[in-house]
Amino acid sequence: MLPQEIIRRKRDGHELSASEIAFIVRGIHDGSLSEGQVASFAMAVFFRGMTVPERVALTLGLAHSGIMLDWRDLALPGPVIDKHSSGGVGDKVSLMLAPIVAACGGFVPMISGRGLGHTGGTLDKLSAISGYETQPDIATFRRVVREVGCAVIGQTDELAPADRRLYAVRDVTGSVESIPLLVSSILSKKVAEGLDGLVMDVKCGSGAFCNTEEMARDLAQSLVAVANQAGLPTIALITDMDRVLGREVGNALEVMETVAYLTGRDTREPRLHEVTMALAGEMLALGGFVPDVAAGRARAEAALADGRAAEVFGRMVSALGGPGDFVDHAGRYLLQAPVMKACTAERSGHIVGMDARQVGIAVVALGGGRAHADDAIDPSVGLSEVTDVGVPIRAGSPLCMVHAASEADADAAIALVRQAIRIGDAPVAERPVVMERVVL
Repeated sequence: MLPQEIIRRKRDGHELSASEIAFIVRGIHDGSLSEGQVASFAMAVFFRGMTVPERVALTLGLAHSGIMLDWRDLALPGPVIDKHSSGGVGDKVSLMLAPIVAACGGFVPMISGRGLGHTGGTLDKLSAISGYETQPDIATFRRVVREVGCAVIGQTDELAPADRRLYAVRDVTGSVESIPLLVSSILSKKVAEGLDGLVMDVKCGSGAFCNTEEMARDLAQSLVAVANQAGLPTIALITDMDRVLGREVGNALEVMETVAYLTGRDTREPRLHEVTMALAGEMLALGGFVPDVAAGRARAEAALADGRAAEVFGRMVSALGGPGDFVDHAGRYLLQAPVMKACTAERSGHIVGMDARQVGIAVVALGGGRAHADDAIDPSVGLSEVTDVGVPIRAGSPLCMVHAASEADADAAIALVRQAIRIGDAPVAERPVVMERVVL
């Protein structure tokens, strides 16, 4: 086969065979395809799309370019299940969900990513914990999953290496926003994890990759169809990301919110709790622990209430190199920004809307995210106590607290946040945080 002929066929809108896609993936992995050819293939898919069989073939090809995890030799007494989010602002759900499901008897080998652009990354949050090893070797990863019930880590060099090269090319050639390529990228790593089931959280709104319900539904339906045809039982929830999820945005701040959530030290923010419980219920039902999602939610609530979920989170942190007493003394181990300043409302009224993307950009500008993949992150900066949509506000009252490295940084973030949070005269109708459930 000639790669240029396969690229030409996709450019002209033809459906590629499984063998043609396998040839392209091999070339991406072994380097026999040039950067230009990889970029051309990605752009052809961007404009011409892929059928479901093509997406399945690409997913399986990328997955099999590296090792395929197999948990059967460990004789785990429960199913191996995972969740993946398409990303958002203030989305720390993975940090809570993995220990909750593990406390209920599941085994959760969660491979997560770092943030890029306006959305935060699960690994960046965990990296805020002193000593936490986000990229252990596979043997350590398997051991922690077996002993603790969950391990949240980053992609290793052994898992789906062809996807890593393809994504790097997409990232610099304007083809990231392709649903067939996005679906194959996400699912290749999940298939390689050796899962028994997967629950997808597809975010929708101003702070998400999918800023319209139509796009979110397209992505969710494709993920569910491709995953199930690739042999991975999957369902998806479409959830609201038109405003910050939870009260905190920023790496160390979100870890603190996670600990408070798991231990019940503070009142759990209702929308954050609803998303977490909805996903937990789905995971436990998909894993066969309970007869339905409602029973799964009840079991997850019980694991929170009796402290088992917090205990599992602490054990996971310790097993991956973090402090053994982290849950009890998180404030000792998380960096705090030197400047803390209120972002106040300029008028009275009600919070009627929020540009979550702009809020995320404000945190990136503070140093809490990356404009480029190799940028360093300041884990201490961000926003806390973010006022939710629908809340009445008085002029001069805080919209949030800004945690910054300097007064100048804080003032710049305040200006961005004030632009992002809209104040009106009358309250707005509440939008459900779980918008839709997508199944085969």
